[in-house]
Amino acid sequence: MAEIMPHIRLSDSQAAPYALLPGDPARLDRIASHLTNVEQLAYNREYRSIKGFYHGVPVMAVSTGIGGASAAIAVEELSRIGVRGMIRIGSCGALKKGIRLGDLILVNGAVRDDGASSSYVDSKYPAIPDTGLLIACMESAKALGATAHVGIARSHDSFYIDEEEKICAYWSGKGVLGSDMETAAVFVTGGLRGVKTASILNTVVEFEEELTEQINSYTDGESAMMRGEQMEILTALEAFVRMDQSES
Repeated sequence: MAEIMPHIRLSDSQAAPYALLPGDPARLDRIASHLTNVEQLAYNREYRSIKGFYHGVPVMAVSTGIGGASAAIAVEELSRIGVRGMIRIGSCGALKKGIRLGDLILVNGAVRDDGASSSYVDSKYPAIPDTGLLIACMESAKALGATAHVGIARSHDSFYIDEEEKICAYWSGKGVLGSDMETAAVFVTGGLRGVKTASILNTVVEFEEELTEQINSYTDGESAMMRGEQMEILTALEAFVRMDQSES
């Protein structure tokens, strides 16, 4: 009998080679609209999962909730059932002026300002994506006509610490493009487990704008950010097609 992973509640008999990793479980419904033969797999805690096909390529989507710790668990358990390529598709706040709502950030490295990645390995270990998968994301974004920026993101553990504004200004001054909570953990865990990972972030807060107001507009379905979400989904799916073709 196939072993069922304790958190994602999946076994190797349910695995696809590739997995999208959104944070929000509700985003799976919007991912499913781009797939054929969609199968609902499991829903335990923050981990909701589906499987389907995109242009004939078998793909999973597994939500990870909020934060690096839960994202790392997803990467660990998916790798154990045989998933070999994973792309985080999440939201971020911009740390550079000129990055607009709905713009994508294709992360080529992450500042490890989180607890999850540091619990795995010394901070000298880099949080970087798989080069081939990042290139596939870049090529896919260009082919789709997405507005995409390639650069560094900062992964952190809380939105609401007292020094958040000062910290964001500091990292902005170091050339960091955006901030999220999961990318560093995904990159580090994937790197240690031999999984190819990438991260595509949809901008939902512009730099030096009011956080709560823009997050509220996102939850209300603001059109630019929803277009960005659709574009990051399609960019990731197209990247998996390119990855599959390169490996076949």
